[in-house]
Amino acid sequence: MSGQAVKTIDPGVRIGHVHLKVADLERSLGFYRDVLGFKVTRKRHGAVFMAAGDYHHHLAINTWESLGGQPPAPGTTGLYHTAILYPTRWLLADALRRVIEAKIPLDGASDHGVSEALYLRDPDDNGVELYRDRPREQWKFDDDGQVVMQTEPLDLRDLLSELEKAPA
Repeated sequence: MSGQAVKTIDPGVRIGHVHLKVADLERSLGFYRDVLGFKVTRKRHGAVFMAAGDYHHHLAINTWESLGGQPPAPGTTGLYHTAILYPTRWLLADALRRVIEAKIPLDGASDHGVSEALYLRDPDDNGVELYRDRPREQWKFDDDGQVVMQTEPLDLRDLLSELEKAPA
């Protein structure tokens, strides 16, 4: 392999879905279906498949190896978070409204310059990021052409004020 150019993954590649081990399917459905609004597309043998829209599934949960289980202990490896991308700021604001109404605490809320993000935990203590990207024209780049990202507090009141506008 030496001497050959390093190839990068094709830019058309996408992460198709996330499949999570959970302790209790109904409890997790209360979060992913009832709070976040994912639609159940299939239930079978200890698993539930869910989607946004008419895709076969973006998210799946199962109890195949985890029924009644506990979250991993702090300091262990595993999934940091699942990131759910909202296409508009209005829809991200609506997601925040749903989370507040369900009395689910936020772990954080950040303005990353390129995106706005809400961080929380599902009932099995899996990290969940709800976010929207800013238009690429608004991104900043350094002198080397690398995207400039930051972690500043996100103004939640300003985000919620989007709900007063017509959805985009």
